[in-house]
Amino acid sequence: MVFNPYSLEGKSVLITGGAGGIGSEVARVCARLGARIILTDIREDALKVALSSLKEVGGSNHIAIHADLTNAEELNNLVEQLPEINGFVCNAGVMKLVLTQFITEDELSRIQKINLNAPILLTRAMLKKKKIKKGGSIVFTASAAGIYRVSAGNAIYATTKCGIDAFMRTVALEYGPKGIRCNSVNPGMVETALISGFTEEQKQKEMQNYPLRRFAKPEDIALGIAYLLSDASSFVTGTALKIDGGMTLS
Repeated sequence: MVFNPYSLEGKSVLITGGAGGIGSEVARVCARLGARIILTDIREDALKVALSSLKEVGGSNHIAIHADLTNAEELNNLVEQLPEINGFVCNAGVMKLVLTQFITEDELSRIQKINLNAPILLTRAMLKKKKIKKGGSIVFTASAAGIYRVSAGNAIYATTKCGIDAFMRTVALEYGPKGIRCNSVNPGMVETALISGFTEEQKQKEMQNYPLRRFAKPEDIALGIAYLLSDASSFVTGTALKIDGGMTLS
């Protein structure tokens, strides 16, 4: 037998925000490593496409559950439908650039509900219902923004990601004795729809901050998440894994 501590064979993994970007790539990588995938997202049509694409990498027992995680009833329904799982990737999130003086209460509330409140409430519900098995792993998609670096117009997003990292460390402390690990990944800029509002000129300027002279591909982040889900990271908890192409060196 080939020794592979990075295998996810026999593990079930829930991925939020699984219909595209980092989430769908995490699903593909984890499926290739042998995991059974449970996808959830608010975008129903895109969710069906993401589920269908998993057939290309093997396995036929993956499922998708449509849910708006900012809606308490839908969140609770999702949790009730879940089997016991080994891994939970909390990835759903949104971003909007706005200078501090133009922040509105509505926009602050909207982004906070999606990026911070929903992950906290979903994690609470899953732990309360004992949906995560002993030896399980929770991984939050945080960001280098706010934690390692700030930029103009990014106050709301960065603040929510700082909050997620603080929550991650608390969960790691509380649930370590119960055999559940909790970590986060902290990406720099990733080539997903989140940065679609950037002009090519803005992208090229920002890329100069990256020693590797490129932004991350979703797979770069997905591989880091797969490591944190696997037994290869069995002694890693409460850690924010920076995957930023060296951006925060400058």
